[in-house]
Amino acid sequence: MSDSDDDDIPELVPAENKKVPVTIITGFLGAGKTTLLNYILTQQHGKRIAVILNEFGEGDSIEKSMSVGEGGELFEEWLELRNGCLCCSVKDNGVKAIENLMQKKGKFDYILLETTGLADPGPIASIFWLDEELCSDVYLDGIVVMVDAKFCKQHLQEEKPDGSVNDSQRQIALADIIIVNKTDLVDVEDLNDLTQTIRSINGFARLFETSQARMALENILNINAYGLSGDVKLEDIFTLRGFSPQDKHSIDKGVHTMTIQIHGNIKKSDLENFLQALLWEKSVKNYEGHTLDVLRLKGVISLEDCDTRLVVQAVHELYDYHYTTPWENNEARHNTIVFIGRNLDRESLGISISQYLHQKVI
Repeated sequence: MSDSDDDDIPELVPAENKKVPVTIITGFLGAGKTTLLNYILTQQHGKRIAVILNEFGEGDSIEKSMSVGEGGELFEEWLELRNGCLCCSVKDNGVKAIENLMQKKGKFDYILLETTGLADPGPIASIFWLDEELCSDVYLDGIVVMVDAKFCKQHLQEEKPDGSVNDSQRQIALADIIIVNKTDLVDVEDLNDLTQTIRSINGFARLFETSQARMALENILNINAYGLSGDVKLEDIFTLRGFSPQDKHSIDKGVHTMTIQIHGNIKKSDLENFLQALLWEKSVKNYEGHTLDVLRLKGVISLEDCDTRLVVQAVHELYDYHYTTPWENNEARHNTIVFIGRNLDRESLGISISQYLHQKVI
């Protein structure tokens, strides 16, 4: 063997660090979260799923005692099931706690994080909605909200003493998937009325109707709600879900969905200024002088001097964007932004868009 052979450096193949998706499952006490998790844990799906009961925050003490087990038995720290799933509870809502769990028990294919019935999923989601530079082993795949078909309307109508958005409206507003459960307990007319109400609150979430929380797992796993990829376009998603960009809502104290389409290409710096004024400074008002309270925002933007779509997303004050598919030659380029929140007013949004983005609403 020659000296040169000894000096040859083998080609290094980078190890694949596949990130594990996290789905947040929330919903009011009694909506069926535990039933859904028990169903997932007993199915022979061939996946190693970790189901985590999150006990932080001020949840209902009754709900906290309802731990999931293979046969309904209680557990304290963790329970391994025959189908390869792991069930556990954590008191720390940080990403590091989840990563420590994976180091202790090995890699999982999927993580389901159940919150208490009174939890706001927004702050929890922001923990896992991380920039790639942070090199976390987990990423947020989506927010699933369980809804009780019989009592949801009652929850939605509750008024909080301080006038803020009630917990049920907030959960639905932030959902990527909405599961209307216990449909066998209501008649068709009441169910249709409920689904229309839910659609008025959140127009782009996928909605499924179930009984006993039984549904195909592909409808709630690997939905990639925070990172559109491939040839999927945001406009197509609105169309597929039966949501019209022309829907209008008058100002209402409740939470509603409003879609705005905007002419022309936009400067990224102008988009930054608009988002910061809207989400951080809360300086965008409606014609009655009330602040536009945006809980969720999602849009596709045509930037100046850029041939690729920019998708922008926001949950509460946290926002981010990423580039997706290129605009095709001769394709009409436009901007579509969906707002979910309170005090939404098309006219006032149009004025603010003209002020910050220097373009007109279609």
